[in-house]
Amino acid sequence: MAESTTISNTENLMKYMKLDQKGAVLAEYIWIDGTNGVRTKTKTLSKPVKDYKELPEWNFDGSSTGQAPGDNSDVYIRPVAIFPDPFRGGDNILVLTETWDPDGTPNKFNYRHECDRLMEANAKHEPWFGLEQEYTILGSDGWPYGWPKGGYPAPQGPYYCGVGTGKVFCRDIVEAHYKACLYAGIKISGVNAEVMPSQWEFQVGPCEGIELGDHLWVARYLLYRVAEEFGAKITIEPKPIKGDWNGTGLHTNVSTAEMRKEGGMKAIEEACKKLGERNEEHILVYGEGNAERMTGEHETASIDKFSYGIANRGASIRIPRQCAKEGKGYFEDRRPASNGDPYRITGVILETIFGGIEDVDLSKAEK
Repeated sequence: MAESTTISNTENLMKYMKLDQKGAVLAEYIWIDGTNGVRTKTKTLSKPVKDYKELPEWNFDGSSTGQAPGDNSDVYIRPVAIFPDPFRGGDNILVLTETWDPDGTPNKFNYRHECDRLMEANAKHEPWFGLEQEYTILGSDGWPYGWPKGGYPAPQGPYYCGVGTGKVFCRDIVEAHYKACLYAGIKISGVNAEVMPSQWEFQVGPCEGIELGDHLWVARYLLYRVAEEFGAKITIEPKPIKGDWNGTGLHTNVSTAEMRKEGGMKAIEEACKKLGERNEEHILVYGEGNAERMTGEHETASIDKFSYGIANRGASIRIPRQCAKEGKGYFEDRRPASNGDPYRITGVILETIFGGIEDVDLSKAEK
């Protein structure tokens, strides 16, 4: 579909994918690098595994991923979750890992470890999260797929949740990704075409605690891998096209036990007020380049002005009208950029609402 410089012949590949692995299992170890990207490498296992705790720790060259200096380059990856592999099938698995330094401390880009501690400390509040991952599909030339070469399509309007040629692009990538997520056990709850042509969104959740970050990162990995096979590129930059075009976000839906019970609107409003008091701290960890997206236009609030309101997509925090009607439920933080780290986002939200814990501060822009 997309023009690509990658040589790939699916028919030839499938001859080899069907070969007997003689009882061996391929484990694709996944980690987050120093640039907020995804890296992987494959390990052969002698037998199938049912739990990540059965898997060995591994390592990689951190000097090639922005995570360690060349003279002390080993970074260790410790398994934290496993998923069925939709590309290889069978007993083969995807292995999500955390990165650790040789001295036994978390690598400075390991935000999962701190987030997990916050989630455990606040488990009694039963925090649920649902994230809306927006992204843009590009051709091999880096221009949005389906757009005129070096030009622009008709203005925004017919593309959001659109149907039909000229209104949506690359639906085959979206459908393939959806099925891959379901096969892998990702809690993907839906997809839709977004406001800008070639811009799409998938939703993950509701998930409780650390599970949301785990599932979103693996869903991102699956999206990149699926796009490879179609010769397309995926960008999660918050403002991929300048001008009168919508940016891309990672809207974050949050609910706690206190918010879901009768009279929970009070807890929602209290949370919103606390979030407003730390707007700057949150913006620092809500993604790179977010100022270009959060201008007060294109369904965003101004980056330096906090607000919340019912059914208001121009506010920092939106409280759904149904929740206001029922007096309980959840709120949507619309500030996070599409390239934000879900561990940092969900962690700092809990930190702000319920207070921090010793030696953990996810509001810091740099570690």
